[in-house]
Amino acid sequence: MASISKQPNGRRTIQFVNADGKRRSIRLGKISQRNAEAVKHRIEQILAAQLTGHAIDGETARWIANLDAKLAAKLTRAGLIPKQLQQEATRLGPFLADYLDRRIDVKPGTKEVWGHTVRNLVDCFGPERDISTINDGHAEDFKMYLIALPLASTTVQKRLQFARMLFKAALKRRLIETNPFAEVNAKAVMSDDREYFVTQEETDTLLTVCNPTWRLIVALCRYGGMRCPSEVLSLEWQHVNFDTNRILVHAPKTEHHPGKGTRTIPLYSELRPFLMEAQETCPDGAIYVVGGGYRESSLTDKGWRNCNLRTQLERLIKRAGLHPWPKLFQSLRSSRETELIQRHPIHTVTRWMGNSPRIAMKHYLQVRDTDFDLAVKGAAESGAVALQKAVQHSHALNRTEAQELTKPPAEQGVYAAGCATVQDGANCQSGEDRIRTCGPVSRSRI
Repeated sequence: MASISKQPNGRRTIQFVNADGKRRSIRLGKISQRNAEAVKHRIEQILAAQLTGHAIDGETARWIANLDAKLAAKLTRAGLIPKQLQQEATRLGPFLADYLDRRIDVKPGTKEVWGHTVRNLVDCFGPERDISTINDGHAEDFKMYLIALPLASTTVQKRLQFARMLFKAALKRRLIETNPFAEVNAKAVMSDDREYFVTQEETDTLLTVCNPTWRLIVALCRYGGMRCPSEVLSLEWQHVNFDTNRILVHAPKTEHHPGKGTRTIPLYSELRPFLMEAQETCPDGAIYVVGGGYRESSLTDKGWRNCNLRTQLERLIKRAGLHPWPKLFQSLRSSRETELIQRHPIHTVTRWMGNSPRIAMKHYLQVRDTDFDLAVKGAAESGAVALQKAVQHSHALNRTEAQELTKPPAEQGVYAAGCATVQDGANCQSGEDRIRTCGPVSRSRI
């Protein structure tokens, strides 16, 4: 139905007969034979749909939607695609929706996060906006739009980052000439007000008001440093080894990274009693450590959800007479990592926690009030000890010198070299007489 011709200068042209019987040509320029064959195949699919009166198949429709603007214009002039179908690819709303559909390499939860940025872009510019008309100034306007919503500085920064990613995809498809979000940034200010170290005393108080299931959830978060709900509710009994004191943790959040799907952590001494208690009371044949139906209600087709876990934990915290802290579950995990870093090297701790030193320093490790107390106390004690050692050392030297001066000459290491006035030794018949009659003349041994 269509053919490819090659000119001497390397340019290729596709020729075909349209549905109206007229012969048409589409000049492709200098492209490979393989790419020319791909375009020829799509043109034949479009011609077949026109001749039979059927709709274009889904793959061909997506191919048209993602066409380079110049090639799409050529197909429109040749009568292969209607003008509105050509414009579909450059409309902001359809382009963003199609991008999310095509990203089959990420988790549904990630798509949901990106969807917030897509919604903001559509609300700001409109779904029918030609994506090629959005310039650098419009991108700055979008930043002001996010700030006015209002959103936290970290949220603004992340959504601008996602917008830059989305328009980079449009740039790769040659729908735009430059990325308007390439230089649009927002400074993310990390507030210390949202950091909270959950002490062991507070944890013990909280555990007293929990039922067995919630005792286990809190212990796995606070003493195991596990993510909730994904890692806590994915833990299986077969992965808890009481003999080797090891736990194999399945990490749904990082499993798409090579080698990050699982990690092994110690069976910490603080965590062991809670797991032993749960093992004794769990029903026969139980697979997962945490029961109560939480896994079934948390794992949805869009990924892991808290399924009201935050609300229940906040209720328990208040029942224990405590004030709910920011980031309820992450603070438990952050508190554990802060404790561990006091006892183990950072590369070991981050391996156990399933993050990196950079992420740990930025989002997890905290400076506690007790750190100030220990620093002040340690400095005072170390100064006092140093002063005491210096004084003792000085006293010891003084005592040593006094003892040397009171020792007999022989014990002082002083020996007579001979009589100063007797050259032949006639008056000094023995060593004893020599020491008795002759004064010391030298400290060197003869």
